[in-house]
Amino acid sequence: MTADIRPVTRALLSVSDKTGLVPFATALVAHGVELVSTGGTAKAIAEAGLPVKDVSELTGFPEMMDGRVKTLHPKVHGGILAIRSDAGHQASLAEHAIAPIDLVVVNLYPFEATVARKASFEETIENIDIGGPALIRGAAKNHDDVTVVVEAADYDAVLHQIAEHGGTTLALRRKLAQKAYARTAAYDAAISNWFARELKEEAPAFRAVGGKLIEALRYGENPHQTAAFYASDEIRPGVATAKQVQGKQLSYNNINDTDAAFEAVAEFHPARTAAVVIVKHANPCGVAEGASLAEAYAKALACDPVSAFGGIIAVNRTLDADAARAMVEIFTEVIVAPDATEEAIAVVAAKKNLRLLLTGGLPDPRASGLTVKTVAGGLLVQSRDNANADDLDLKVVTKRAPTEQELTDMRFAFRVAKHVKSNTIIYARDLATVGIGAGQMSRVDSARIAARKALDAAEAAGLAVPLTKGSVVASDAFFPFADGLLAAVEAGATAVIQPGGSMRDAEVIAAADAAGLAMVFTGVRHFRH
Repeated sequence: MTADIRPVTRALLSVSDKTGLVPFATALVAHGVELVSTGGTAKAIAEAGLPVKDVSELTGFPEMMDGRVKTLHPKVHGGILAIRSDAGHQASLAEHAIAPIDLVVVNLYPFEATVARKASFEETIENIDIGGPALIRGAAKNHDDVTVVVEAADYDAVLHQIAEHGGTTLALRRKLAQKAYARTAAYDAAISNWFARELKEEAPAFRAVGGKLIEALRYGENPHQTAAFYASDEIRPGVATAKQVQGKQLSYNNINDTDAAFEAVAEFHPARTAAVVIVKHANPCGVAEGASLAEAYAKALACDPVSAFGGIIAVNRTLDADAARAMVEIFTEVIVAPDATEEAIAVVAAKKNLRLLLTGGLPDPRASGLTVKTVAGGLLVQSRDNANADDLDLKVVTKRAPTEQELTDMRFAFRVAKHVKSNTIIYARDLATVGIGAGQMSRVDSARIAARKALDAAEAAGLAVPLTKGSVVASDAFFPFADGLLAAVEAGATAVIQPGGSMRDAEVIAAADAAGLAMVFTGVRHFRH
């Protein structure tokens, strides 16, 4: 046995999720490991016909207070924390008749799952594990001598080393210790953030962020950057929870763009309309509603067919074969949908590298939540932008009020503007984007770029005039000067929707009136950086 191998002669097992428990315990017993356990875990092991000592036999105290107190005892933690090479520690073990514990296997009370099913405050509190994190952290601290396991996925690695060496290597113990601390950190993050939500504490003194690895990625935004994808404790349909039916591994940029597309398409309720969003580099390059997904896709693609090449397509309804056949005609990286018919899946399967993700539902655009962005030395945390175009109280500020059709297109355009990088200008007509200007330093530049793209799309489609003629225009933030609005007039827009609130609102309104435009203020801004 090499110097860094630590034998495993006694194991403490206390698990909420009993997946793989009995086969694991059976293998430990076969290797001569004594089992100590608690409550339901001890019962499951005993019912499998395996020898197991209840932790109360170790401590001399029964479990009490409905299981709240069972492992918080020196005869448990002394056995875990004693340094095997420290003569003083060994003397203390002998003096107090404490048996060393070499392996600690704990997975925690299902706090996150309890929150996800919207349990009562009291039930949620009872699913906060206390003894479990203490055991995990103690074993992880003493990883020079003790092996800690926090999920069933590591059972085989531990058993393999015990079978090969009679114990575990320092390399494995350190790897498991790191995972252990990360697990308790993510667990505490979920608890603290739930408490903050319950207390409506918008700026708690400490903010914790945690996640569980979904997969390591080949690289980040660029090949020289490393990256990995993690699931948070938030239960929200999307790319993190989706089932990948087929296609290559998702890249960092695929994941980022797919999230942007799916969050945008969720703005369109599937009971009201079919909707399609095409995203390129995190910005929509085409969005449309239609009587069917195929119709909506055709309208969305017409907005900017050049940018759509190699893009991400999100739909708000079950993907059908007609829509799928249209989508596979050009190179597409990802299609994401709540569901898909078997025929549609077969159509997409012909493109073996095309990723198809099925989420099982749409995220609620009105739901609260947090977004987190890193800056040097800190985190920027804010509530999700859950303002919805259907809920806005629009104020007509021009002499001419918008027509019903203009008003419908205005709401559509402002819904899209929420998901385009600022500064953004959206031209829309007949419930489809016809020009999108994104991420410019000046709003007038966004208006001109969007108009130029519309002109290019019209030329590609053989149209005499661009579809911005007779369109409406949406701005994610107020027009600081009249020049941006005048650029929209030049492009042929007839109505404008914008937040308002500029010092020069009167000047902008006067320019709209002079051009015969209808304009409404939303009172809500949709900056997205």
